[in-house]
Order: sequence, then structure tokens, then C-alpha cells
Amino acid sequence: MKPQTESVLDLFRAAGAYLEGHFLLTSGLHSGAYLQCALVLQHPRAAESLGRLLAQELRKQAAEPVALVASPALGGLIIGHEVARALGARFIFTERDAVTKKMSLRRGFTVSPGETAVVVEDVITTGGSTQDVVDVLNAAGANVLAAGSIIDRSGGRAEVGVPRAALATLQVAAHSPGECPLCASGIPVVKPGSRPA
Repeated sequence: MKPQTESVLDLFRAAGAYLEGHFLLTSGLHSGAYLQCALVLQHPRAAESLGRLLAQELRKQAAEPVALVASPALGGLIIGHEVARALGARFIFTERDAVTKKMSLRRGFTVSPGETAVVVEDVITTGGSTQDVVDVLNAAGANVLAAGSIIDRSGGRAEVGVPRAALATLQVAAHSPGECPLCASGIPVVKPGSRPA
């Protein structure tokens, strides 16, 4: 593992945020490992430090200065805000409609045509939420330059339509519920994230 990956994971371990068991992920997949970013990001110094590091990585991906950082609520809010602070950019977030499940800008947030943007998330597994935010920004006329996350659980395979950066890239097994070996073993599944199961 890269030294940066190991130092980020050490931060998660120290905060009790690297969990092992049987977890239902936001993507609907099941996994034996879960990274609870909120337990790390509850500490402002850690959040600020991770935000600065991720901003540095995103600058390497973005071909021009970033005017806007957007994140999906709820998991991306704190890290997105810290990345925006480090970049000197504006911060907004998208929310998923409870009925349609579609991501959208609300609360009066707007995007100017051509505004340069990056999307920031806490953890990427499939890239679905990040892709949803990229799509919302593109539809509003933004120029989405890159996307970033603290943790990439996909091993670098998630595609979101723009270049990506992550502070730690892991290969963590995730299974559909019908093919989950933990379910087959009778181990109860837990939903630790921000969205209800």
C-alpha cells in the first residue's frame, strides 16, 4: 500500500471507523468491511487535513481552477466542504428525492453554465452517487473537471465519467445479497450508513 493510503487507514483505525462484520452498503451490496467516515470527520482537525490532502489530489486531475465543489448528501457534506475551503471554491450539495430516488439541487443552489466543478464524496464503492452528482452538474451546464473521495473501495474500477482521485484505494469485496457468503453463513446484516435500509 502507498504510504498515504496506510496513513489514512491508520486515522480510520484510531477513530474506530474501520469496521468488520456484515454490512449493507448504500449501493445495496453487502460487504465484510465498512469505513464509517463520520467517525473520522467528526474531528475538525482530521476533516480539515483530509480536505487539504484531497484538494491537492484533485488539483492534479483538474486542468483549470475549480470554482465549485459539489457533494451528495449526506456522506459527502463534511469532506466536500473542507475540500472547497482548501480550493478556495464555493460548496453546494445535492439531495436524493425520497420518492423518485433522483438526485437534484435544492435549497436554492444553482450552477452557472461553464462553471468549473469537482464532485467530492466520502467513500466510493460503485460510483453511483458520484455519477448522479456529475450528471446533475452536467445537466445544469457546469464543466465537471474531476471527482474525488477519501476512500475508493472499488480498487480504482468505479467509472464516473470524469477523472478521479482518492486518498486511499482499497480492494474490498462487495456482493449482491443473493450471492453474499456472509448471508449464506447466516450472519445478520447491519446498515451502518446514513441512508435507511
